[in-house]
Amino acid sequence: MGLVEFLARRFRNRGEPVEDLVQVGMIGLLKAIDRFDLDREIEFSTYVTPTVVGELKRHFRDKGWAVRMPRRLQELHLELTQIVGRLGQELGRSPTVAEIAEAAGTSEESVLEGLEIAHAYNFSSLDAPIDGDEAGSTSFAEQLGTEDEHLVNLESRASLAPEMAKLPERERNILYLRFFRGLTQSEIAARLNISQMHVSRLLNRTLARLREALEEK
Repeated sequence: MGLVEFLARRFRNRGEPVEDLVQVGMIGLLKAIDRFDLDREIEFSTYVTPTVVGELKRHFRDKGWAVRMPRRLQELHLELTQIVGRLGQELGRSPTVAEIAEAAGTSEESVLEGLEIAHAYNFSSLDAPIDGDEAGSTSFAEQLGTEDEHLVNLESRASLAPEMAKLPERERNILYLRFFRGLTQSEIAARLNISQMHVSRLLNRTLARLREALEEK
């Protein structure tokens, strides 16, 4: 069971589906990843736990008084939703929080707060289709680009950051660009002046090393 799901289940008796609470917890995980300093001598799990729990508590606190989302917040939520959809089409991949912030002309913190709004006011589920069409539509969560199938299980086990700190600088940089900044392998190759195939080999080798290290824990 991933750390976020484990923490979300602590709030399961408050009348909301665990799946929705996990979505709230993922916002806290995003914030923790964005703010975590690999050079700090602290376990990532120690850092991320209070951030995720705080996000969940804020969710319930805000829902306690929220009745209707003010127009200003509705407009912010709508703007972010439209930007996510547009960037997804233009880039041919899921945009990162940084790219959404740049397109919106705001800070990454504001983007994350915009995501919180949807939860706090129950205005729209992150799994709701962006264009309102239930059939074959992409959801807001699917467009965010916060997870990758190769890395999601590693992140949820809350041991990734300390293991990454042990990697050579180039491999660590490739992981950061791929999973935290959302660059494609081709974009990373261009930035590092190496071939895409070389990036792929380094990425696969590094992920295998991380998995092996985590399985020993």
